[in-house]
Amino acid sequence: MRIADMDWRMVEDWVRHDDRCVLPLGSTEQHAGLSLATDAILAERIATEAAEPLNIPVFPVVPFGLAPYFSGFPGTVTLRVATFAALVRDVLDSLKGSGFRRIMIVNGHGGNQPVGAIAQEWMMDHPDARVRVHDWWRGPLTLAAVQRIDPVAGHAGWMENYPWTRLADRPPEEGGKAVVDVDRMRTLPPFEVRLLLDDGSYGGRLQRDDSEMLELWDVAVQETRSLLEEW
Repeated sequence: MRIADMDWRMVEDWVRHDDRCVLPLGSTEQHAGLSLATDAILAERIATEAAEPLNIPVFPVVPFGLAPYFSGFPGTVTLRVATFAALVRDVLDSLKGSGFRRIMIVNGHGGNQPVGAIAQEWMMDHPDARVRVHDWWRGPLTLAAVQRIDPVAGHAGWMENYPWTRLADRPPEEGGKAVVDVDRMRTLPPFEVRLLLDDGSYGGRLQRDDSEMLELWDVAVQETRSLLEEW
């Protein structure tokens, strides 16, 4: 149940009998030939589909995260770590103020990893609330499904290439490229990262059959839903 489809009275009624909600986190950054909003699209869609049968409210995705290494690519937006931490804390404060005490963060961007520490720190100040951070693509079942399909799965490659992250006015990208040295990439300034990555992907195949992608998607949605159900 999307918050966009609710009014404040519906939220007030909801928290009288259930204190769970979902907050998706994404990023706006280069994804080679895929949408700049890929991480935000995937996080929000996973969260919404997972929570829908449970009627748990899902807040709009936070579309900006930590992506300084991609700042040499036009269209990328990155926050400072301090800004990101303050944003997450302010949102959690607001959710708790509305009556939510169990908040699942569905994260769609690897660069947002500090959110785990931010959530732990926030719970020190709010011992009556709980926050669970779920990197949807790193869930054990989802990761196992990725490995079965193709263990070479990196940024802007096949694993993020769904019908809903492709651009309608661009033809599908075929083939792939050699895997880049990501450890070396992390030591470089943004303009050198752009030179290293070229198109922006980390390497491997750019696209796989949609039947495989939908199978993977179903695993990710069900795994996320199970975490909400057992909470």
